[in-house]
Amino acid sequence: MLYPEEDVIEKVRALLGDYEQFLAGKAQGTREAYLRTVRQLIGWLAQLPGHGGQFQPSQLTQTAVEMYLAHLEQEGLSLHHQARVKSTISSFADFLIEEKGLLRRNPTRGIDLPPLPLLAPHQLSAEQRSILHVLVAQPDDPRGAALFALGYWAGCRVSEVSWLEMAQTMWVPRWAGCMWATMGARGGISICCTKPASRSMPTCKPGMTQSGPMCFPPSAVSG
Repeated sequence: MLYPEEDVIEKVRALLGDYEQFLAGKAQGTREAYLRTVRQLIGWLAQLPGHGGQFQPSQLTQTAVEMYLAHLEQEGLSLHHQARVKSTISSFADFLIEEKGLLRRNPTRGIDLPPLPLLAPHQLSAEQRSILHVLVAQPDDPRGAALFALGYWAGCRVSEVSWLEMAQTMWVPRWAGCMWATMGARGGISICCTKPASRSMPTCKPGMTQSGPMCFPPSAVSG
């Protein structure tokens, strides 16, 4: 027979198990990070005065979330970390609302964090520039040239190039091989990869369709 305290612990374990199932569509690393953050939140809430060392979903209020984010700031954790924690708490609250009916309102709504600071551009050292030059200058590597051209000449982010799909691209041969690419990470903005980028991409095009919908499949990139 479970005592009340043990009963609460078992309910929390079951709740976290159900939440893990709720996150089934996410990558394993993301699921682990979300669960770790939620466990830390639950532990912090349980030790607050009046909670008796136990967690109840009703404790997850807007005031509690604000206090927790302030606690993280006092602990010296960055604004980026606080934003990730807030996003995780919002996900957990949605689970409690939609799947369990244990909350009526998402407590993260109405909580605004300061804008994330813009990171200063990082300039490569002379050694790093030399290494990059050697890698780009390697012969018989049209795919590598295309990857570099999209990043350097077209200004694409690494994530945008990595997840670029053939369906997001349109080739225009009469414009010297210009490629129009719709970059999803930029909210559907189309860019024209002209000049060096357009000259590199056609040499890579025939091999792009051999490994599925991705322009640069991981296996091809690593090889």
